[in-house]
Amino acid sequence: MKVKGLFWILSVLLLLTLAILSWFVFKDSSRLLFFIVEGLILITLIYLFQFYQRIVKPLHTIGSGMELLKEQDFSSRLSRVGQTEADRIVDVFNKMMEQLKEERLRLREQNHFLDLMINASPMGVVILDLDRKLQSVNPSACKILGIKSAEEVEGKSLLETELPIAKELADIPLSYSKTLRLNDANIYKCTHSSFVDRGFQHPFYLIETLTREVFVAERKAYEKVIRMIAHEVNNTTAGIISTLDTIVDTFDDSSDMAEIKDVLNVSVDRCYSMSRFITTFADVVRIPEPEFGEVDLNNLLVSCTRFMERSCLEKNIRIISELNENQLKVKIDTTLFEQVLLNIIKNAAESIEENGTIYIRTATNPLSIEIADTGKGITKEVESKLFSPFFSTKPNGQGIGLIFIREVLLKHGCTFSLHTYADGLTRFRILLE
Repeated sequence: MKVKGLFWILSVLLLLTLAILSWFVFKDSSRLLFFIVEGLILITLIYLFQFYQRIVKPLHTIGSGMELLKEQDFSSRLSRVGQTEADRIVDVFNKMMEQLKEERLRLREQNHFLDLMINASPMGVVILDLDRKLQSVNPSACKILGIKSAEEVEGKSLLETELPIAKELADIPLSYSKTLRLNDANIYKCTHSSFVDRGFQHPFYLIETLTREVFVAERKAYEKVIRMIAHEVNNTTAGIISTLDTIVDTFDDSSDMAEIKDVLNVSVDRCYSMSRFITTFADVVRIPEPEFGEVDLNNLLVSCTRFMERSCLEKNIRIISELNENQLKVKIDTTLFEQVLLNIIKNAAESIEENGTIYIRTATNPLSIEIADTGKGITKEVESKLFSPFFSTKPNGQGIGLIFIREVLLKHGCTFSLHTYADGLTRFRILLE
C-alpha cells in the first residue's frame, strides 16, 4: 500500500510538472516545443503505465497476500498480474495457501476426532496448562474425581481441588505410572505424561479404572483358598468330633472320669467353633445375586436404627437421623442392603467404643446415604487397605465385613467411600444413582 501510494504521488507530481512546462511553452507560441512537450507527456504516461504493471501492481498483489497470511485467510487466492516473474510468485503463493488450507482442515479434523475420542473414552483424561492448572477434564475423569462438571475444577491446581485422588496424582513424577487404591474401594492406574503443543510442553494424566479386573482376580483367589480351607477343616473337624464323641460315650459317670470328659467336651466345642469360623468366611463367596424390589429408603434406615439403638444406648452412643423429607423409592434387595447398613452402623459404634454420636442422613440429587460417626477416625495408611480381602484394624477381626459390604454395593451398582474428614467425622457415603 505504501509503494502504491508513493507511485501515485510521484505520477501526479510528474504530470503536474509537465503540464506547467507545457503551459509555458504554449504561452511562448512555440508549436514545435509544444508538440515535443506533449509527446513527453504521452511517453511519460506510457512509462508510468508500464511501471505500474511491472513494479507497483506485483508489489501490491504480494502485499495483499501478506495481509491474507496475517489474517490466516487460507481460502482466498491471488490473481495473476501478466508478468512472468510476478506470476511465478503468485502461483507459488497460491499453491502454498492451498497446502495451508488442507493442513488446517486436516488438523481440525484430527483435533475434532481426538476430542470425540477423549470425551467418549472410559479412561479419565486430565490436561494441565503451562501453569499446572486444570485445563480440560473429560467426562470419565469427572466421574472418577466425583465432580458434576469440568467447570468445577478448571482453572485450579490439583491440590486446590481438594479431591481424594488429587494429592496422589500430584505426587506422581513425569513419565511414571502408579497404581492407587483409594477409600472408595476403587483401584486406578494413573500415568503422568506430557505432549508438545506450539513448542510448549503440556502435562496430562491418564486415569484407568482397574477395579473390576482386580476384584475379579481377588475374588477368584480367595474363593479358591476359602473353599480349600473349608473343605479340609470341615472334613478334619467332623472326623475329630466323631472320634471324641465315641470316646466320651465309652467313659462311665464316675468322678475319676468326669474331668477327662469335660476336657473332651471342650475339645468338641472347639471343633464346632472352628467349623463355624471357617463357615463365616465361606459365606462371603456365597453372596446371592440381588432380588430387586421397590422400597422406601427412609423406612429401611428407620428399621435399621431401631434394631441397633439398644446396643448403642448401652455404650452411651446416640443415633441421630436426619432423613430427607421426601419419599426415596429405590430398587434394591432389601435383605442384602439391610445387612450392609447394619454392618456400617455396627462398625461406626465399634469405632466410637463409648460416648459418641452416629449421624444417619439421606439426600437427593444425587440419591445418597451418609452414615457418620465421632469415632477415632481412619488414618491415610489404613484408608487404602480398607476394602482389601481379610484386612481388619480390630484385634480379633476377620476382615470380611467390608468385603461383604463391597460385594453387595457393587452388585447394586452403587459408588461409595469411607473417609475421615477435617471436622473429625468419619463418613461412609453411598451413592445409589
